[in-house]
Amino acid sequence: MDRSSKIRRRLPIVLLTAALIGGMAQQNMQRAPVRSPHGSLNIACGNCHTSIGWKPLRAVPEFNHNRETKYPLKGMHTKVECAQCHANMIFREAATRCADCHADIHRRQLGAKCEDCHSVKGWEVKTQAVRQHSARFPLMGAHAAVDCESCHKGGGAAQYTGLSTACASCHINDFTNTRTINHTAARFSVMCEQCHASDNWLSVKFDHARFTGFALVGMHTTLDCASCHAGNRFAGTPASCFGCHAKEFAATTNPPHAAAGISTDCSLCHNSSNWLTSTFNHNASKFPLTGAHVSTPCAQCHVNNQFANLATQCSACHLNVYQATTNPNHVAAGFATTCESCHTTAAWSPAAFNHATSKFPLTGAHVNTPCAQCHVNNNYVSTSTLCSSCHLNVYQTAANPNHVTAGFPTTCEVCHGTTTWSPATFNHNATQFPLTGAHVSTPCAQCHVNNNYVTTATQCAGCHLATFNATTNPNHVTAGFPTDCSACHSTKDWLGAVFNHNNTRFPLAGAHLPLACAACHANGQFATLPTTCVSCHLTNFTATTNPPHAASGFPQTCEVCHNVTAWSPATFNHATTKFPLTGVHVNTPCASCHIGNVFAGTPTDCYACHKTEYTTTNNPNHATAGYPTTCATCHTTTTWSGATATHTWFSIYSGRHNKVWTTCADCHTNSADYSVFPCINCHTHTQASTDPHHRGVRNYVYAPTACYGCHRGA
Repeated sequence: MDRSSKIRRRLPIVLLTAALIGGMAQQNMQRAPVRSPHGSLNIACGNCHTSIGWKPLRAVPEFNHNRETKYPLKGMHTKVECAQCHANMIFREAATRCADCHADIHRRQLGAKCEDCHSVKGWEVKTQAVRQHSARFPLMGAHAAVDCESCHKGGGAAQYTGLSTACASCHINDFTNTRTINHTAARFSVMCEQCHASDNWLSVKFDHARFTGFALVGMHTTLDCASCHAGNRFAGTPASCFGCHAKEFAATTNPPHAAAGISTDCSLCHNSSNWLTSTFNHNASKFPLTGAHVSTPCAQCHVNNQFANLATQCSACHLNVYQATTNPNHVAAGFATTCESCHTTAAWSPAAFNHATSKFPLTGAHVNTPCAQCHVNNNYVSTSTLCSSCHLNVYQTAANPNHVTAGFPTTCEVCHGTTTWSPATFNHNATQFPLTGAHVSTPCAQCHVNNNYVTTATQCAGCHLATFNATTNPNHVTAGFPTDCSACHSTKDWLGAVFNHNNTRFPLAGAHLPLACAACHANGQFATLPTTCVSCHLTNFTATTNPPHAASGFPQTCEVCHNVTAWSPATFNHATTKFPLTGVHVNTPCASCHIGNVFAGTPTDCYACHKTEYTTTNNPNHATAGYPTTCATCHTTTTWSGATATHTWFSIYSGRHNKVWTTCADCHTNSADYSVFPCINCHTHTQASTDPHHRGVRNYVYAPTACYGCHRGA
């Protein structure tokens, strides 16, 4: 067949194919576009579907779940049918959390993260996989091999959080049924870990010192428990030596412990290593042995085996020596029977008395004075320690000055010393009136007139009252000045008086410093002059017109705006009021808010000034939408426009809603009521696809705004 014949034979087929393609193209141009029911799934339909029909799917779909999605299928998930996870046609809305598909049989006790204990390889979990178990009760020893159900009993009703970690919570039966040592009868603690370990329950280690307070040492370490705990009696077992060794105590004859009244505290002489080798340390008693006492036989003090309640005073043994002593006669002199005051244990004689340990240490000429000169007729007990008891005659005969006439006290030590009686010196600085300045060289008689030393006044006015009354610049009496001359005068120079205004209730500063005293203290008024600004500046207050202080109701506390450096210009710190100025308010003229110079009672809420803006705003209409009049919720003082609603009840600036909405009307479809916001306008869940996911959810209802009840942070 030639070439032309082949072309003629193919022509009808080509024309038919072109006609079919043209018809299909025209039909496709007239058909409406089809939306994928799977949402934004960017793969070819032919990867899963066939050209014959949408169902059934291809036997081997060309879809790699691990590569095409963010949720790779591993472990047991590889065998799960697609429909079990993809309940609706939009595949990307399938849940990815374990708790979305698997019911929590633990009743929310372990949180919603199943993967902390379980894996995709298998739902069963080993104890070692429970990571958080170590935080409260580490599984060690035999506990590591125990099944969870052994402690967390009850299957789906088991308790996981708040379960007691005490051994007794699981082992109380072992505690009560133990018969080797009856724990209940012995009143053992139910804290099993004190003796038992988690590795081996039967391997018991009891720390006798820690739990009883009685450490086993010496011979006690080799004794059987029953030696002390007869008949399995543990509670109330005595811890004292005498509790077990009373028989040995009663049977001892050298010395006879019971008859001698020796203490039942055996540890004073005996030890747990060797009972028979006993030693008594007298230094551990109330009477340590020193000097000649060390070599004194015990029986010399412990007569007739008297050990208990034996007196420790020297006189108990040495009273006969005390009574027989004649130099001096201790009994006649009334000496105390505290022999240790003069005698020592090293040697009874010679004795020495340290006067420095008495109430009257000897100093100066007293050191060499014979004892009998003060202790007349061997009187050592009631000898007075006052100077006048020995030197009263010297006091009475003194004439320069006459001590009796002047009323001097009989405390001689104020002027006299023990080194030498004369000359005497009087330290005026030790009195209530130390001498300073010109007072130092003033003759005594000038102040102590007629030898009056007792009732001499210490106030300045006592000597200088005449000067006070005669002063005229200023007149002290007329001005009501106090008679405390020391406020302005000093003892160095009477005439160069200086008044320090800073020591008064009104320190001088700024423009007040160069003012003449008479400018404030008119007519010599000093005593009751007020210290308030308005007392001097009332004329300025009433005459001020910018603004008019009196008409505006300004307070008369001038110092709020004015200062002592300069009366003008004055500054007002709005930050000290109830309405600090910020943003645009800082540069706003006062008259814009304080209309008609009204300052008192000016409202501080935004709405009071911005009511017009509130009522005229239509995007959105504040009044119709029921917006509150607290403008500061959305607006700032920096700029009135560009207000932002914080939208605290529902996060629209973060999460999945961020940059999704354009205007408020996207959700608030009713501009007159912003409480209306249908969720399902954007989240197009049909009731048929939503109901199966909410089986068992309490108070579930399919309604426009019902989603917000549970999905507030979605």
